[in-house]
Amino acid sequence: MVSKWGKVKLALGLNLCTYVPKRTLDDNDDSGSSSSTVSESERHSGTALISPVMADWDVAPATPRSHVLKLSKSLSRSSKKTCSICLASMKRGDGHAIFTAECSHSFHFQCIASNVKHGNQVCPVCRAEWKEIPLQFPSLDPPIGRARVNPVDWPQNNALMTVIRRLPTARPTPNRHISPLFQVPEPAVFDDDESLGQLLNSTEKSASDESSIDGCESRDNRKVKIETYPEIPAVSRSSASENFTVLVHVNAPGSVSVQDPGKNQVNLSQVSQTPRAPVDLVTVLDISGSMAGTKLALLKRAMGFVIQNLGPNDRLAVIAFSSTARRLFPLRRMSETGRQQALQAVNSLVANGGTNIAEGLRKGAKIMEDRREKNPVASIILLSDGQDTYTVSNNSGSSQQQPNYKRLLPVSIHGGNSSGFKIPVHAFGFGADHDASSMHSISDISGGTFSFIETEGVMQDAFAQCIGGLLSVVVKELQVSIECLHPGVCLSSLKAGSYPNRLMSDGRMGTIDVGDLYADEERDFLVSINIPTESSCAETSLLKVKCVYVDPFTKEKVSIRSEDLRIKRPEKAGQESVLIEVDRQQNRLRAAEAMAQARAAAEKGDLVGATSILENSRKLLSESESAKSHDRLCVALDAELKEMQERMASRHVYEASGRAYILSGLSSHSWQRATARGDSTDGSSLVQTYQTPSMVEMLTRSQATLLASPSAQRLVRPVWSFASQPKPR
Repeated sequence: MVSKWGKVKLALGLNLCTYVPKRTLDDNDDSGSSSSTVSESERHSGTALISPVMADWDVAPATPRSHVLKLSKSLSRSSKKTCSICLASMKRGDGHAIFTAECSHSFHFQCIASNVKHGNQVCPVCRAEWKEIPLQFPSLDPPIGRARVNPVDWPQNNALMTVIRRLPTARPTPNRHISPLFQVPEPAVFDDDESLGQLLNSTEKSASDESSIDGCESRDNRKVKIETYPEIPAVSRSSASENFTVLVHVNAPGSVSVQDPGKNQVNLSQVSQTPRAPVDLVTVLDISGSMAGTKLALLKRAMGFVIQNLGPNDRLAVIAFSSTARRLFPLRRMSETGRQQALQAVNSLVANGGTNIAEGLRKGAKIMEDRREKNPVASIILLSDGQDTYTVSNNSGSSQQQPNYKRLLPVSIHGGNSSGFKIPVHAFGFGADHDASSMHSISDISGGTFSFIETEGVMQDAFAQCIGGLLSVVVKELQVSIECLHPGVCLSSLKAGSYPNRLMSDGRMGTIDVGDLYADEERDFLVSINIPTESSCAETSLLKVKCVYVDPFTKEKVSIRSEDLRIKRPEKAGQESVLIEVDRQQNRLRAAEAMAQARAAAEKGDLVGATSILENSRKLLSESESAKSHDRLCVALDAELKEMQERMASRHVYEASGRAYILSGLSSHSWQRATARGDSTDGSSLVQTYQTPSMVEMLTRSQATLLASPSAQRLVRPVWSFASQPKPR
């Protein structure tokens, strides 16, 4: 007599297996056999009947040499095993099917089926080729008169039926390329982004909610603030001053938390409740062979954190690249369904092949170019642990010739757009073997930042800090204009770091293109001017500053003007100290210049000269007015310069971590934006100069999730540097 399981399969007309809760298995079977019995027809069909709540079953093979997938008996004896794809625990009775492959490695069925769906037919752990693979078919209607059977706590719209398909055996050949069997062909044009629909109006609603919070926040507090500081408050009338320094300080409005007024403590959901502009984010991820093992596992966990912290108005796309690149996940809203699909796509990643950064960026930029609708904020995140071996080469015949890293970027990103940077690429160099020079160039050309992830355990925190900023954009397309007031005053230079700036030919006006600002971010620019003598006036009007930007909530253009900056002109002026606000920023620029000079010397092999440059910079720093007053930025700069000296102790140390550490520091100072530098996201680090409250909040959330996850602690517990030699002390 055919068993109950055989009847289910025959009724559906397919050789499929079905998920059945444990209570169903306890019902009377037509054959009278025990629940662990598998019918003869099932053995010959090569399928297994799986229940997510009974992980101690075993399926008898058809022959001793059969490779039928079976469930793990050992799992019932150990609740500490984890799925090698999603890193979550695999405990008996937790509502998830457990598979043990023919190579004896175990996975959640949902994870491994998603892995196979995306074209991976080898074991993610040992790389063994499978002869039989698990597949999922779309949900099918149940037979008439029979209720749909679903596993415990699984959504009704999940795939119901599962089969195991036998792959044709192929004779292994050296360096055989594994072609994805079930990969969905990519469209020629990536215009299949999910529609924003009515969600486009949510920012206007957020703006109206924002203006009504407690009814006490003035509209003016939601605008950019401008302050100007002269180098000294007075210059004698008879003296002309050349290269007189003026500090222009710009402060973005702060984030507003929409919380329950009855709660005094800030909870971990604060960031997602803050009114902000929605984001289109494309992640371009390196899955070359060097990412195998712990690196890939931590990348998946970090991406999981990003996915879980994006809101339903945000959209995410995922590009995976190795020797080639493919769109793993199209631009989709991060609704509950979108998050689940994105997590499954990320969990299917398998490390294999070379490193083709240019192709990954090309497809990432194409998604941004081809999208039909656009969120107010757009950004690309790039992560790689290696060097591009397809587009540029560091092994040029001439040591004087520098690689053209601009070739790694699509023309749409570096094409000299008159409106400035549109889509910044925030690059993350992972480990000691990545090409820090190319990653820094990619970020600098596009207007993004470069972060150095030195230790394995910092990856998620580095991502958290980055998205903490991206999810708090309050100013768009900011442009700062400086205009001279007195006829004899003219601008001689603008010191704006990496921000595009220009001076008019007559020196009467200058502009700085700042772009987007995160909530609570500050920007400081030093302007050098020439001041003429004054015959009789008691003061001289120097300049005024205007900021023009787009409010992402209202989509309105906002214009803010500063007060006119004046200085006193007495008959005789005494010796006055430079204002500490100006001295602080002069120290920052001098330190950044020393870092660039030291790096240039180190690249030529002169490590002694490089450390000498840094030492001289530290000496000048210690003699400044801000250092004498124990200014916090001054202390941080000194600690950073000292760290760079230590990372130039030998050629090996410099190649392993020194170059990347210096370049991430230069990126941070040139854009005045926080980057990860080794352990710089750690709370004990002094290198936190540009962190905003939103970044700190997201970092806190990241660290809380890591502490709450035993499997994550096992992964990040040995937080060793990838450099094979410890840093000198």
